[in-house]
Amino acid sequence: MSSPARARELRTTALLALPLILGHLATGLIGFVDTVLAGMHGTVSQAGVTVGNAFWSIVVLVLVGTLLAVPPSISQLVGAGREDEIGPVFRQALWLAAGLGLALFALLSAAAWMLAPLGVDPEIRPAAAAFLRGARWGAPALALYLCMRYTSEGLGWTLPTMVFGFAGLGVLAPLGYALMFGLGGLPALGAAGLGYATASMVWLQALGFGFYLARTARFAHLGLFARFDAPSAARIGSLLRLGLPIGITVFMEGSLFVATTFLIAHLGAVQTAAHQIAISVATLCFMVPMGLAEATTVRVGRAAGAGDAEGLRAAVRAGYVLVIGTQLVSGALLFLGNEAITGVYTRDAAVASLAATLMLYAAMFQFPDGIQVLSAGALRGLKDTRVPMLLALVAYWCLGLPLGALLGVGLGWGAPGLWCGLIVGLSAAAVMLSTRCRRSVAAFAAGRRPA
Repeated sequence: MSSPARARELRTTALLALPLILGHLATGLIGFVDTVLAGMHGTVSQAGVTVGNAFWSIVVLVLVGTLLAVPPSISQLVGAGREDEIGPVFRQALWLAAGLGLALFALLSAAAWMLAPLGVDPEIRPAAAAFLRGARWGAPALALYLCMRYTSEGLGWTLPTMVFGFAGLGVLAPLGYALMFGLGGLPALGAAGLGYATASMVWLQALGFGFYLARTARFAHLGLFARFDAPSAARIGSLLRLGLPIGITVFMEGSLFVATTFLIAHLGAVQTAAHQIAISVATLCFMVPMGLAEATTVRVGRAAGAGDAEGLRAAVRAGYVLVIGTQLVSGALLFLGNEAITGVYTRDAAVASLAATLMLYAAMFQFPDGIQVLSAGALRGLKDTRVPMLLALVAYWCLGLPLGALLGVGLGWGAPGLWCGLIVGLSAAAVMLSTRCRRSVAAFAAGRRPA
């Protein structure tokens, strides 16, 4: 491929990814808003919301992972010129999302009973349970919202992700404050108020995105809501066969962070609050490579659907070039600005000192984190999902978490030891998934399936 063609692919991927990155940053700022508001309420509330957000993160991971089957399914249909099949796939994806949302509502309803068996500090259990009682009502809406969002992204139209992301943030900040502290006649609900605000925000996003898809002229020819389709076991099964390995892969990575949070919750409110601050910042940084990975999924999917091996290689190459650049920047910002960033979140000296230290660890895993998520995104575009699932299991749960638990809990290193486990797990995933990506691209070019 010529240099101008490579430059065009870089530009196309960057323009496709930019709204996704901004939309994900808006989503990541939800954790920032929750952490700051909870910190204003007190260290115990902040720690409780941290644990509650860990459970909520499980819901997000399951939904995001499983429904990530939608973008490559849609983009490959576009690449193959089979747009008449997009509407039926979308309607079956909505049924899948509805079922997932109801199941996860039930899980969150039972989550408060899991806090004691998981060993969460008794001091912070009430706040965590209160947050979950409110947030659980948003699970069905989140599933439907993600389904609609991923359909739009698979079609190459990513601007709504940004618009609805910031719109949701604009709802959460004032509503969360009002419900947490009591404002304008509303009751002061504390941590529960943040949970109810989160659920309200997601329902508004879902309703707004549904209205947009139904009314926009851009997708009118697809007939997304043209008729009612009963659930089809065959079509939903096809989505699940693609989506469940993705869901497990995403869950393996995300649950590494969730499990780390629960282990740190054994260590008391100060370490838990410091961890939440550092992980919130790291999550914001992760939104950039995540957006690039999703854009790469779409570009790879279109090339794969069209049978364009050269275009496929160009899409993967462009993704890697962009993610290497962004991760170098985020690593430098965390390394040089850790103390200044921490000061935005808390005035508690003990919490601030530990959080600033943890951000240095976050700076060290920026590069491997970007490589692993970009590699996974490219593999999704090829619908290569089962082997990456197994690689994620090895990296995160056979290497990262055991090492972190050994250092942080067994040897008494505390939160820094657990964060060493994060670095090892992400680094192992980066090596294994990038190797798998290279082999899968070569197999596609040779006209065969990867081994």
